[in-house]
Amino acid sequence: MPLGEGSRGLAGNIQVRVLDAQDYDKWDKFVAAAPGGSIYALPGYLEILSSVTDATFRIAVAERGGEILAGIGLYERRDRVGPYVAPRLLLYYNGPVFSAPRSKYPSENTSLHLKIVDALDDWLADQEYDYVRVKSRGDLTDVRPFQERGWAVELAYTYEVALTDGDAVFDRIESNYRRLIRRCERDGFRVESDDDFDSFFRLHSEVHERKDAPLYLPREAFHDYFEQLNDRGLARLYHARLPDGTAAASQLVLLGPHSIAHTVAAGTAAEHLRTGASVLLRWKVFEDLMNDGYTGNDLTDAALGDVTRFKSRLGGDLRLSLVLTRPPSTRWRARQHAEAGVDFTRRAAGYAARRLGVRKS
Repeated sequence: MPLGEGSRGLAGNIQVRVLDAQDYDKWDKFVAAAPGGSIYALPGYLEILSSVTDATFRIAVAERGGEILAGIGLYERRDRVGPYVAPRLLLYYNGPVFSAPRSKYPSENTSLHLKIVDALDDWLADQEYDYVRVKSRGDLTDVRPFQERGWAVELAYTYEVALTDGDAVFDRIESNYRRLIRRCERDGFRVESDDDFDSFFRLHSEVHERKDAPLYLPREAFHDYFEQLNDRGLARLYHARLPDGTAAASQLVLLGPHSIAHTVAAGTAAEHLRTGASVLLRWKVFEDLMNDGYTGNDLTDAALGDVTRFKSRLGGDLRLSLVLTRPPSTRWRARQHAEAGVDFTRRAAGYAARRLGVRKS
């Protein structure tokens, strides 16, 4: 039987099942309305990401009377031991999505939340995952039932820009950045949405080379990823260009039925790090998203560093998210112990050799 196929979790009158493809529209509508929903939970997005990363995905939902109460998009990968679930680059959030509170009584909402978590965790226990690590988008605040069942909880952060009205958004941008925006406009910089993947990947690669960081995907896979997203209307590529058309900065934004858009990748040419091209680009993207009815732009991550300082000056609010890790399987723990033992043996042998004055040939 494929990975947990057909297994079901039951807590009270809440049932967990894996959705068939014909139910994906129902899930998409649920995600669009849920406070913690995002494009990362959509089957369409997970299908694209899985296709370029040699992975699989499933959507597991907790239902009562056929009504979805919560669910999770499970992006599944395998290592040499077995399957696991975890976030990755281009999958910033992969946590459970819950419906908005249904009762005016907090106690009833809490009781339902506890039952949903119990049902989901019972179902996950029946699966063959080595470990499950998920990251919520911010609406999940009560993690007590997860902790009660042994899940570890860590904190993570991102910046989110509220897209209310143009004047308010512009006024929240740091004053020096506003001056850079005006100067770029006077100097003839322009921002446009296009399909120029070559310029995007060049700038994206330059940034990662400067940081000595791995690329999100190899070029061919990233191009396939973008083309599939673009064909489905799930992404938009923007460039800030010089008067002669040269791309100075680039930004890839993930869209979808939810009201929050996600900036997932960006890049700026080294010679334009101080010209304001990237600031102009961000501002024009805010304007474009507002015009399309989006209420926020998640800038993706807020780990301390130069990039985060840049994001903080764009007028965003710091948002908390939670990273939850389920206790790993016995198989996974055994492998970790074995690898730790091998590593200890190697280090001990090296230490002994050094003490004896033995040199490697």
